[in-house]
Amino acid sequence: MEKGKLYIVATPIGNLEDITYRAIDTLKSVDIIGVEDTRHSAPLLSKYNISTPTVSYFEYNEIKRSEEFIRLMEQGKNIAIISDAGTPAINDPGYRLISEAVTREIQVVPIPGPSSVLTALVGSGFPTDRFTFEGFLPKKKGRQKRLEELKTEERTIIIFEGPHRVEKTLEDCLQVLGDRDVAIGREMTKLYEEFHRGKISEVLEYFRHEKPRGEFVFVIKAEKIKKEKVNKYAKE
Repeated sequence: MEKGKLYIVATPIGNLEDITYRAIDTLKSVDIIGVEDTRHSAPLLSKYNISTPTVSYFEYNEIKRSEEFIRLMEQGKNIAIISDAGTPAINDPGYRLISEAVTREIQVVPIPGPSSVLTALVGSGFPTDRFTFEGFLPKKKGRQKRLEELKTEERTIIIFEGPHRVEKTLEDCLQVLGDRDVAIGREMTKLYEEFHRGKISEVLEYFRHEKPRGEFVFVIKAEKIKKEKVNKYAKE
């Protein structure tokens, strides 16, 4: 029996019109769609008349559900996974399933599309040729160490943050990284999309007076590291 395929389908990060024709066709044609939150995905699937059966696939059932999906694909079923927003497996469930599918020689088909990481990066005005994505910083343990590691990073830095920790993260970045240029994307692609740009201290002052709402992507400009020129023939 021919094995099914696993489709990794990117969906809009806010504006429901930001989806490809290929993504829609794929979601209509597969046997099952694994969704992070069935309630969250319902408006998108309804808008494009996608009636494919959905199954919840999120952080706390990821291991069990991955085993079920693998078994179904080995029986010939085609399965797609989507996250609440953007590209699956980027700070969302998906990695374990994809890794196991590769191990079992099940074909993995990425369907590219929206990504909040790239949307924030290109909207920041900072160098885009080299960047590092850090996801969410640790809430407590390891947070300071992670920031210290980024202190000498020569690439543009991208960090995710929720509304309740925006001020705290800015304070920590200011303390460890220094007062660098930062661009923070909020509600990107949505009606109230905003980019807050300036020095970390300036943006911090803004959010001390304005309650953060929505999801945030921090883009921090890299510090220029001065490297001493060493004459390899110089005598000690």
